Amino acid sequence: PFNTPPPTQFQSEKLPKRREREREREREKKAGDFSKCFQTRVYTRADVTRCWGWLSSALPAFINGYDEPALNASERQQQTALTMAEEDDAKIRILQSLRGKICEAKNLGPVSGQNRQRDLCTFCTISLDQEEVFRTKVFDKSGSPFYGEDFYFEIPRPFQFLSFYVYAKGVFQRDLPVGKVSIRKDDLCKYSGKEHWFSLQPVDPNSEVQGKVHLEMRLNEVITENGSIGQHLLVRIIECKELPLISGQNCDPYATVSLVGPARSDQKKTKVKKKTSNPCFEETFFFEVTRSSSYSKKSHFQVEEEDIEKLEIKVDLWNSENLAQDVFLGETRVPVKVLRNDLAHKAWYFLQPKGNGSKSKCDDLGSLRLKLTYIEDMVLPSSCYKPLCNLLLKSPDVKPISASAAHILGDICRERYEVVLPMVRLLLYHNRFVPFVSAVAALELDNTQEANTIFRGNSLATRCIDDMMKIVGKSYLAVTLKPVIDEICESNKTCEIDPIKLKEGDNVEVNKENLQGYVQKVFSSITQSSSSCPPLMCDVFRSLRQLACKRFPGDPHLRSHHPDPEISRTLTLISKTIQTLGSWGSLSKKLSSFKETYMYDFFKSFQEEKCIEKVKKFLDEISSNVSKESSGLEDAVVLKEGEVQKRTQGKKRLGKKNFKKRWLRVTNKELTYHKHKGKEAICIINVKNIRAVEKLDESAFNRKNMFQVVHSEKPLYVQAGNCVEASEWLEILGQVSRCNEGRLATFHPSNYTGGAWQCCKSQSSSAPGCKPCTTTMLANLQLDIDCDREAERLFSFLSSNDVKLHNMEDACASMAVYQGPQREPEEYSKFTIQEPKETFQTLKQLRNIMEELQRQHNIRSVTTAQYGSLDNPIVGRTS
Repeated sequence: PFNTPPPTQFQSEKLPKRREREREREREKKAGDFSKCFQTRVYTRADVTRCWGWLSSALPAFINGYDEPALNASERQQQTALTMAEEDDAKIRILQSLRGKICEAKNLGPVSGQNRQRDLCTFCTISLDQEEVFRTKVFDKSGSPFYGEDFYFEIPRPFQFLSFYVYAKGVFQRDLPVGKVSIRKDDLCKYSGKEHWFSLQPVDPNSEVQGKVHLEMRLNEVITENGSIGQHLLVRIIECKELPLISGQNCDPYATVSLVGPARSDQKKTKVKKKTSNPCFEETFFFEVTRSSSYSKKSHFQVEEEDIEKLEIKVDLWNSENLAQDVFLGETRVPVKVLRNDLAHKAWYFLQPKGNGSKSKCDDLGSLRLKLTYIEDMVLPSSCYKPLCNLLLKSPDVKPISASAAHILGDICRERYEVVLPMVRLLLYHNRFVPFVSAVAALELDNTQEANTIFRGNSLATRCIDDMMKIVGKSYLAVTLKPVIDEICESNKTCEIDPIKLKEGDNVEVNKENLQGYVQKVFSSITQSSSSCPPLMCDVFRSLRQLACKRFPGDPHLRSHHPDPEISRTLTLISKTIQTLGSWGSLSKKLSSFKETYMYDFFKSFQEEKCIEKVKKFLDEISSNVSKESSGLEDAVVLKEGEVQKRTQGKKRLGKKNFKKRWLRVTNKELTYHKHKGKEAICIINVKNIRAVEKLDESAFNRKNMFQVVHSEKPLYVQAGNCVEASEWLEILGQVSRCNEGRLATFHPSNYTGGAWQCCKSQSSSAPGCKPCTTTMLANLQLDIDCDREAERLFSFLSSNDVKLHNMEDACASMAVYQGPQREPEEYSKFTIQEPKETFQTLKQLRNIMEELQRQHNIRSVTTAQYGSLDNPIVGRTS
């Protein structure tokens, strides 16, 4: 029968009957009973050919998950539009980052134990809920330590509280909590961008909670044994998410459910779930809500308001400790009054601390000074930012440059340094940075009267160049200075030459020799590094040099992890000397930069013509048109290193015994792990052999924050210390290996054990992966730039300065109308307006783009997660 070609379409007069048969077969297919379909009757040749034609036309739908009969044109169009809208919404991303500084603590209170206050050796940590993600160095013996440590990290997961803990370093390796500052996520905006003093609060175990629980509750009307009508309360514990780690490992959680009220406390308990932070309980409990006999005659039983007010459902989460006392993980309380008869209440709840923790006066434990900047970006789909990006990228071509969108942005936000960074990143990504900064520098030079003051101020040009060098020059900085900095930290020679700061027994002449030796090494490393200077930096310097020479033709020279306090002081003295050497363009006024007498005397040893000539030669080389050849001796640059837990595939049957502490280190050439920091490498993996770097399911080894490095041999399984560390390892390893040949398209998110992959149950150890690999962006300059996120940040800055945009528009309109010198309010003088009409047109375009972006945000903000969903849990009431 298959020799006859299948018909291309059904005849119209037979269409209804055939479509009915097709629908019947579809229903039978959905039931998974194809054999029954072909056994119900004897099919003729015509039936077979019709079936062949239908299957051929329906094949694409089957591949994509066929579910319904064919739609007409209008229905298909609506379905396509809906699908596109859903895909568009799916691209919305919520990205969080935290930047700040742990400044200092004052008047730290006593801690439990034998420690006396004057003997306190303290350090500070940062936690997302109960997961530690940052730790300062230990500050020796002070009740008012000055930490002075900056931090920045991307926040890879939702959180409730950001907490700062102060610990006293214990004598017997047990760190004792002094106090904490805990800030709810919703309150972080109150403190953003400024320093604040926070009173330390006591660290109570009953308040250290995190996670959320999924509950379903219902009040059911039932007939009791004696014929009366009563109420049963049904409570179902479905699952929990993101419970805390206990001693760095997943917990053994269980839940207790109680109906609490006057003169009653019924409690029931779930089974213990082993080694998981996301337990699935799926257990249901019933509680009888009794009434007095006077209500038994009523045919329709209703719980009255005054009775419901007295009852609560309390769910507690615990970690089973076997021999020791169980650890409290959190609780949530739901008033029974929120329930209605025959209607289920199903929602997620945040776990809350107990309300009976110990109390202390706010000033008993001391205070902590912090500077915080929390940023949460709701990044829209790329198409929404295209008009803004196009307008900004046209900036280098706008005449004059002051009328461009990028210059206007820098002009109205000149007091906010962080505004320039996203703009610089966008321009770098699209290769538009050099022409823009050249145009901005030319404008600045036009207003510069003396060669000695070139680029000395905090202008838009200098800020752009500063951010560019931080982004592009990281590798260059490490290659040039890391070896000598390592030597300084390891040798730790005393270099103090300030008489006031000298310690007893110090020899100032020996210290001068030590400092001079270090300065000479740093100076030589810099002046001999021109061949390693990134080409883009050289392009910028060459452009600046040409502009400066054109503006001042008579002047041929340009002017341009926790070290201890002693090493920090040494690096400061070296830096002061190097900065002065680098700024010299002639032999005049050599010592005028130093106000301190001791620096003036020390610097006399560098009054040599050869030092000045080396500086000039270096500046000439990095700003000339001559192409430079690499020395070919490129050193490995350490990108990240730290302590992890590692396990390799297939060595021992019992996975626990194969997890060991190792020091993991990744450079631009190799991934290695060592028994301890500074020891010889146990294993070396060439980054060119890395085929994939992906997250690992928690169920693989019942551990959180795990990832895998798939290379030419068996996978390397690694557990990071926390979620931030895991995210950073994934990002760095993904970036350094993204261009490798043989990169995998798919991977296994679980492990191979018991003769099968636990994710897809494939029995072959060499079976292709069952999940697509994460795609990495191939950005220029080895930069991981998220253009949509940078555009969203710029939109946010523009929106927050809307008043200044209006003032600038008014200033342009006033200048264009009166055609004369500006005589408007003083605020107008803060703007750079050379061509009012051109500037006004750019401002108008910016206004239209901002209005459309705001409209897109408003549309999508309506569709945020429902209160009580997994993404937006209810904040339950505490006792």
